[in-house]
Amino acid sequence: MDEKELLERIKENPSLFSELFKLYYKSIFGYILRRTGSFDETADIAADTFYKAFLHVKNFSYRGISIKVWLYRIATNEINLHFRKQRKRNSIFERSFGVNREKFQFFLNDDREEAEAEMQKHKQYLEVLQQLRMLPVKYQEVLSLRYFEGKSNREIAEILDIHEGTVKSILSRGLVKLREKCNQNELL
Repeated sequence: MDEKELLERIKENPSLFSELFKLYYKSIFGYILRRTGSFDETADIAADTFYKAFLHVKNFSYRGISIKVWLYRIATNEINLHFRKQRKRNSIFERSFGVNREKFQFFLNDDREEAEAEMQKHKQYLEVLQQLRMLPVKYQEVLSLRYFEGKSNREIAEILDIHEGTVKSILSRGLVKLREKCNQNELL
């Protein structure tokens, strides 16, 4: 079946639009991706492109261009609209905050580095916590109260109803055991 026949069938039964989608989605998606360079933006723009095509396919008629060319035109318009919105958003942001793009990008990069470092610390924390849970309960309690809750040896002794000397001993032995477990798993 050629494009004209497919178009007529789609006009009669809009559910057949999926056939058009299957035929041209890959090439339209690739075109948009090469223009935007962003998979997420491309997915959004491609969805908008085919949505608009679906809404207006009943009005399409052959006037020297094929359906494929028509889809590329819609995609091009959607890409341009996306970039215009992006420029407008950037322009509004710069006017609103009085910051030039380079400074803002510097701050974004700095924030990203901080967030990545924080995520790495969180990952290490979870790995250490997993190793801590493998220790006997008495070590878990003392180490958790000391390092997670920030309690002093005296406070820990009061909380657990043990002598302060016992807290020091358990803390010392617990740290050694935790380091051994973490070193075995190359965490510290």
